[in-house]
Amino acid sequence: MDTSSIADVVDGARRRAFVGRRAELASYLTALAGRSARRVLFVHGPGGIGKSTLLLEMRARARAAGRETLWLDGRELEPTPEALTAALPSRGAGAGAVLLIDGYEQLAPVDGWLRRELIPSLPAGDVVVLAGRDPPAAAWRTDPGWRAVAAVHALGHLDDADSAELLARAGVPAADRERLVRLGRGHPLALALLADATLAGTVPDTLAEVPDLINALLESLLPHAPSDAHTVGLATCAMAWLTTEDLLRETVGGAAPDVWAWLRRRPFIVTRPTGLSPHDLTRDVLDADFERRFPARYRSMHRTIHDHVLAGIRATGGMDRQLLAQHLAYLHRRSPVTAAYHSLRAQGSAAVTPARPAEHDRLVSMVSRALGEENAELAERWFTEAPEHLNVVRTEEGVVGLVYHVFCPSGSALEQQDPVVRAVLDHVTRTAPLRPGERVEIARFLAGAQERQRDRYAVLAGSVTAIINWSTEPLAWSFTTVSDTAYWQPFFDYLGFRPLVTAEVDGQRHLGYGHDWRRFPAEKWWDLMAEREHSGGTGPPPDSALLPPPLGRTAFGAAVRSALPQLGRPERLAGNPLLGTVLGTDPAALRASLLAAVDRLASEPKGERLRAVLTRTFVRPAPSQEAAAEVLGLPFSTYRRHLARAIDAVTDLLWAVEIGTIPHGRVDSD
Repeated sequence: MDTSSIADVVDGARRRAFVGRRAELASYLTALAGRSARRVLFVHGPGGIGKSTLLLEMRARARAAGRETLWLDGRELEPTPEALTAALPSRGAGAGAVLLIDGYEQLAPVDGWLRRELIPSLPAGDVVVLAGRDPPAAAWRTDPGWRAVAAVHALGHLDDADSAELLARAGVPAADRERLVRLGRGHPLALALLADATLAGTVPDTLAEVPDLINALLESLLPHAPSDAHTVGLATCAMAWLTTEDLLRETVGGAAPDVWAWLRRRPFIVTRPTGLSPHDLTRDVLDADFERRFPARYRSMHRTIHDHVLAGIRATGGMDRQLLAQHLAYLHRRSPVTAAYHSLRAQGSAAVTPARPAEHDRLVSMVSRALGEENAELAERWFTEAPEHLNVVRTEEGVVGLVYHVFCPSGSALEQQDPVVRAVLDHVTRTAPLRPGERVEIARFLAGAQERQRDRYAVLAGSVTAIINWSTEPLAWSFTTVSDTAYWQPFFDYLGFRPLVTAEVDGQRHLGYGHDWRRFPAEKWWDLMAEREHSGGTGPPPDSALLPPPLGRTAFGAAVRSALPQLGRPERLAGNPLLGTVLGTDPAALRASLLAAVDRLASEPKGERLRAVLTRTFVRPAPSQEAAAEVLGLPFSTYRRHLARAIDAVTDLLWAVEIGTIPHGRVDSD
């Protein structure tokens, strides 16, 4: 006759479904066997991470070893000594018992009593396991006695192999497991819910397709946020690669210090030296939930984070700048290189830094493997002539990825000897020549140690340096040249870059994707990218959005001389060739740029007199030039010389704005 109970059947099913947690079980079994001094084990982690499941497996193993088990759930008890004492069942006279307390975070008010009174009173052969969302109080780790007796285990996410095994034991077909492992990101509850949805006939591609799953995960991870500001703080953490208190000030305002402190205490948030970061599954759930509930706020906050990071890139330098560039790249989660960035995050952080001279030989070899010997010879020469433009990614394995940029005109004979660079410059000369002071940026060599131009570290190096160059350097053109067009074409379609140049080196066809910043300036392009971060659109900007072909220096100067006399009658600026330049696309904006440049002259050496001459001639004009000279107290011939110098000076200043040497919008700043 079968004497087993339904509870036995349920326990058996649980044990057959259990996977992973080898380190935690090894520590527990060692304590159970008396082979270590450990008598108290802490297991902590966010909701749904598998704490209760692990405790049930520990209870089953204790019972199999003939040990008495005592189970308490902190969520079902009043946090008082009396309630706990009353809840403890009577115990037999056998070997040491195992006390397992789940939901320990609910018993925080009596943690001190447990440490000082209850647990010390238990027999020395007992083992106590405490499982909760929060790490143990400091006293458990700082007191020398407890430090020797207590072990702390932060329960992490399952690796891919254990995740796949969990799905297999749940009955998920092999063909569906890889997709669910990617979505579940090692979170046991998420994987269990995904398995349930799949077995019910729905195999989702994204978490957004299973809102009931999101609700269940949110209830497990975060029962409630104390206020709207805390909800927005969570959404900020979900969107941003790393969340700082400065970023929270942009999204939650004056509540930032309180929200920051609250976020740091969440069990699913990791505090890093440079900011706060949730686990990827938590990030996905929070992000999907906020977008579903508040779509308009979601878009607005996404733009706020984008603008905050872009401003930081422009205001900082060194490692801070490259870290922010990675942050900005991460916001593009709907781009064709999203998978590469997820892979990088799974492997840990990596930095893009300048190459060292001792690394050049290895980098030349990397180029040779990816692009052939002739390209490697050209790379070696470029690296020698301008090593400051060579950047790499390093890991514990050494240099694993590189990117090299050429800035032209460089003064190097290689501009004509390198077939790729020569083809780019020939295209620029034919279609929209450089003007004095302008530069072309060419990402010439891109390679990784393992997968050539598809290597995730090559993607990282290329993306980070491009973001920095395009947001901080005054550029007329940017090009990236690649031979693996099958991989990179979707990415440049996303960026709005056009395939413009082809060249053959070593039998390989190189395609150059380019963008003329003079016709679609950086600020407009960054606006486009901010939109695509959310929508995932593709293709170059429409022709209607492009500015007219750029004016040459002589034509530009003539247009300035024509515009100045019309400052008092801005409607007459409507036909001026300066319209459509970065100075303005309508008469009012053009007039504002001209006036700002006149005012800026005062900050130049001996510029106050030049500003005064322009002001009395064009801004607040006297009835005639003779009258202007009289008002200024100058002989007419001297006035005429000053006027010519002033027009030349303001033209030079406006030209610097036009070609990007002075950022547009700063012409009126000192």
